[in-house]
Amino acid sequence: MSQIIPQADRKGAQYFVLDLTQDPFARKAAKAYAKACKDEYPQLAADIRAQIDRVRPGDIIDVPETTLPNGRVVPAFRIDRSHATRRADGRPWVRINYHEAIAAAAAAGGALIAETQALAIAHQIAQQPENWTGGAVGAGKIFQGLHKGAVTEVQLPGYESDDPEERRWHVLANGARIYDFAGHLFSWVADDVQGDENGLVARAFAEDSPSITTAPHARMEKGMGWYPPAGRDWSGNALLRGGYWDGVALAGVFGLGYGWPAYRGGDVGFRCTYPLPLIPGLGSLRQQ
Repeated sequence: MSQIIPQADRKGAQYFVLDLTQDPFARKAAKAYAKACKDEYPQLAADIRAQIDRVRPGDIIDVPETTLPNGRVVPAFRIDRSHATRRADGRPWVRINYHEAIAAAAAAGGALIAETQALAIAHQIAQQPENWTGGAVGAGKIFQGLHKGAVTEVQLPGYESDDPEERRWHVLANGARIYDFAGHLFSWVADDVQGDENGLVARAFAEDSPSITTAPHARMEKGMGWYPPAGRDWSGNALLRGGYWDGVALAGVFGLGYGWPAYRGGDVGFRCTYPLPLIPGLGSLRQQ
């Protein structure tokens, strides 16, 4: 929630930090501040209004720090609860290629989700009993979202399948819900494991690559989705995570495919990630 931070980086200064995603009063307060300072500081007012427009309450969630099975630590970060959208009805933004998705995420003040971040979320999902159809970790399979072909195009956020196995949400370790991380839409992912400086695949999958060793079960078993074997080389392509509405057993939270970076399909969207909010003089604010 919003709070006062005394004497952060200037002697005698007090900083009032507004949490635009969690605090129900923060947006009103920020709008009032922008209105008050617009004559003397028009650029500051414009920046505040832009930030308010970008963040909608409940759309961004925290992902706690995660240690993958290979020991790699993925720092805590924030992410869009659902796929990015640019329409008022909340329909996911599709028909956008990999490079355009990177640019759109940057324009929103974030970054395209990275491979290690996607793995951190999938690993957390696999460890929560609520995400398994049998109600316990390892019982049944992990919910795979929209994946059985009941629909033929991207759906609005409120759509629910009549099939209980097509549940669209999963729970993270902190109790936050994330939507459409398995079926419904693929997501462009910047590869920070096998990738080059542009996040494109640059070498074959090693035997110990976390991209293919993090899943707790074999490909296409227990809702894992499909992922490639060691040695597969997708160099020059961009990674796709999750699955789509007609992916059947290929869809899953560990589902991994690829696409040519210029591909613009109606079955591919993207998610933005954001660093944890900074408090001047204190660094990142971690979820308590």
